[in-house]
Amino acid sequence: MSHQDKTAGQTIAIDAMGGDEGAAMVVEGTAMARKRHPDVHFILHGNENILRPLIEKFPILSENVSVVHTEELVLAEDKPSQAVRRGRKSSMGMAIESVKNGDAMVAVSAGNTGALMAMSKVMLRTMPGIDRPALASILPTLRGESVMLDLGANVECGEENLIQFAVMGAAFSRTVLGLEKPKVALLNVGVEELKGNDAVKNAGQALASAPLPMEYIGFVEGNGIAEGEADVIVTDGFTGNVALKTAEGTARFITALTRQAFKTSLLTRIGYLFTRPGIRRLRRHLDPNNHNGAVFLGLNGLVVKSHGGANARGFFTAINVAVEMMRNDLSHLILEDLKNFDDQFPAEVVMEEKK
Repeated sequence: MSHQDKTAGQTIAIDAMGGDEGAAMVVEGTAMARKRHPDVHFILHGNENILRPLIEKFPILSENVSVVHTEELVLAEDKPSQAVRRGRKSSMGMAIESVKNGDAMVAVSAGNTGALMAMSKVMLRTMPGIDRPALASILPTLRGESVMLDLGANVECGEENLIQFAVMGAAFSRTVLGLEKPKVALLNVGVEELKGNDAVKNAGQALASAPLPMEYIGFVEGNGIAEGEADVIVTDGFTGNVALKTAEGTARFITALTRQAFKTSLLTRIGYLFTRPGIRRLRRHLDPNNHNGAVFLGLNGLVVKSHGGANARGFFTAINVAVEMMRNDLSHLILEDLKNFDDQFPAEVVMEEKK
């Protein structure tokens, strides 16, 4: 059992000063999480003079919540290199540090993504068996929700990286989505085995016979993401980030177009009255606040990235992701699955097959 396991208990560290909406949004989201998870302890890192008046507005935060004071913060315009050099005493840096020291199991921040990624890598380091950490997130689909990774942490990836991403994504899906044996696919330009680059094809061959609690279903094309063909979609960070931003833009486009369509005439306005329940369900399903909480997988500690523009409900959703990972010991699951895979496919055997 690690030092973190012994001391942190069910504790989550919060960067209380990150996000477009500021500390008020973070505190309200934490209050919602406190109601849902009364047994979880929250450590809010930030300016106590700002946080205390906000906390007093929510009586539920009078217990199981503590504040660690700092007046330093990472700004949205700060470069990752600046954050690494000067941000250790910021609210973001101290939240990550609390995970490193074993005072918390997970850190949650809505702050600067690049800075959070860089600081997490430097302070927590990658876990044994992982070459590069990956950024994973939950996406809405026609069948519910899917996990996709990498979403921007690694622009170029080899087959070993893709295999590790698949292992981590499957463990994340089992933990957060509650899937016993998630369907895993590699994002590709076609579903045929001969299509794609060598990294994708070689990773697919290895995953096809992997002794892991997942079902590898082969390749999936871009249109299969929203259709929910796979529970876990694996790709490199360049492709994943483009796909994510395209999906987010398409969701906003559909919502805006639907709103405009019902304003074109009196008949469409009347029609809206009859279709309003369905439109509201569609809007809820596409609302990023209902699927908030990207995760840096593969580090010696768990870090959740809330969308910078999230509201209190969105930040609450991100905390829920953190709680599920903490309670299901995601890091242990990843290490266990990696060991099983390495036992079946030792590195020297994989290298020999490449030759």
